[in-house]
Amino acid sequence: MMRLPVVFLLVTVAIDAMGIGLILPVMPDLIGEVSHRGLSGAAVWGGVLATAYAVMQFLFAPFLGALSDAVGRRRVLLFTLGLMVVDYVVMAVTQDLTVLLIARIIGGFAAATHSTAFAAMADLSPPDKRTQSFGLIGAAFGLGFVLGPTIGGLLGEFGTRAPFWLAGALAAANTLLGIWAFPETHKPENRRAFNWREANPFGAFKAMGKLPGIRRGLTIMFLYHVAFAVYPAVWSFFGHARFGWSAAVIGISLGIFGLSYAAVQAGIIRLLLRWFGEGGTAIFGLLCAGTAFGLIPFIDDGMTVLALTPVAAMGGTLGPAMQGMMSKSMGEDRQGALQGVLSSTAALASVVSPMLMTSVFAAYTAPGRDPFPGAPFLVSLALVCLALALFVTRRPIPARA
Repeated sequence: MMRLPVVFLLVTVAIDAMGIGLILPVMPDLIGEVSHRGLSGAAVWGGVLATAYAVMQFLFAPFLGALSDAVGRRRVLLFTLGLMVVDYVVMAVTQDLTVLLIARIIGGFAAATHSTAFAAMADLSPPDKRTQSFGLIGAAFGLGFVLGPTIGGLLGEFGTRAPFWLAGALAAANTLLGIWAFPETHKPENRRAFNWREANPFGAFKAMGKLPGIRRGLTIMFLYHVAFAVYPAVWSFFGHARFGWSAAVIGISLGIFGLSYAAVQAGIIRLLLRWFGEGGTAIFGLLCAGTAFGLIPFIDDGMTVLALTPVAAMGGTLGPAMQGMMSKSMGEDRQGALQGVLSSTAALASVVSPMLMTSVFAAYTAPGRDPFPGAPFLVSLALVCLALALFVTRRPIPARA
C-alpha cells in the first residue's frame, strides 16, 4: 500500500497540517509587525485571518472535488500545491496587512484540496480497504498537527518569517515529488462532466442529500467535527484556567493528543475494523469521545486529564469509518464530489465551533460567577450524544452494489 503515490498524498496532507501549525506561534508578532497594532488588535485580526481561511475551505472543497472528478486528481493536486508555494512566499515577504489577508484567502483555497487527496486515496484503494486508507490520511494530518507548532515555535526564534520559508520549501519539494512520482489515479472511464450546481457547497449538499443515507451521514460528521474542534478552540484557555498550565505544558498536551490521534488513525483503527466492522467502529469512536468529554470537566488533576488523551483520540475513529461507509455507497465517478462535501462539512464546523466553544467558555468563566471552564466539553458531549442517536436509530448507509 505504501507506494510513492500514497506517500505523496500523505505528505501533502501532513504539509497542509504543518503549514497551519507552523505559523501559529509567530502569527501574533507577524500581525503586530505588519499592522502596528497591539496584542488585542492583533488577536482580532488573527481571528479574521483564521475565519477567512476556513470559509475558503468551506466554499471551494466541493469545487476542487468535483473538478478532480472531471479533469483528474493529478492536475488539481499539483496546481493547488504550486499555489500554496506562492502563498507562503507572499506571506514571508509582505509588509501589508491586506496582502496578508489575501494570502490567507488563497491559502484556504489551496488547502481545500484535502477533498482531492481523499478522492485519490479512494482511487488507489479497493472498497473494503478505504476506511483504513482514510485513517492513514488522518494519521498524516495528526502528525503534521504535532510537528507544525513545534517547528514553528523553534523557527520563530530566527524571525517571524522563517516558518513561512520552511512551509514554502516543503510545499515546493512535495510538488516536485508529485510531478515525478504521482500518476493520474482517476481512470478516464470514471470521469464525469463538471457540474457547477454541485461545485458549490450549497448545491453539493443539496445533491448529495438526495442520496440514501448521505444526508444523515453528513449531519453526523458535522456534529462530530464541531464537537472535536473543542480542543483547538478552548484547550489552551481551559488548561490555564483549570490547572494553571504554562504555554509549554499546553503545547506538550496538544502534542500528546496529536501523537495519540496519529497512532489511532495509522494502526489501531485496523484492529477495530477487524473486530467491529465499520459501523461498530463508528459507535466505538462516539462512545470514546463521549466518555472523554463527559469526564474532563469534572477532573481536578491535570495528569489525570492527560491520561484521558488516548481515550479522546480514539474518538477520531468515527471519521474514517463514516467516510468509508459513505464512499462505498457512491460510484467511482463521484468520489471527488463526495470528499469535497465532506471537506466542506469539516470546514464549516471549523467556522462554527470556535465561536460556539469560546462563547460558552467566556460565559462560564465570566467575573461574578463560579467559574466552570469545562462547560464547552459538555456541549461537545451533547453533540456526540446526538450524533450517536442519529447513527443507531436510522438505517445504515447502503453500500453500492
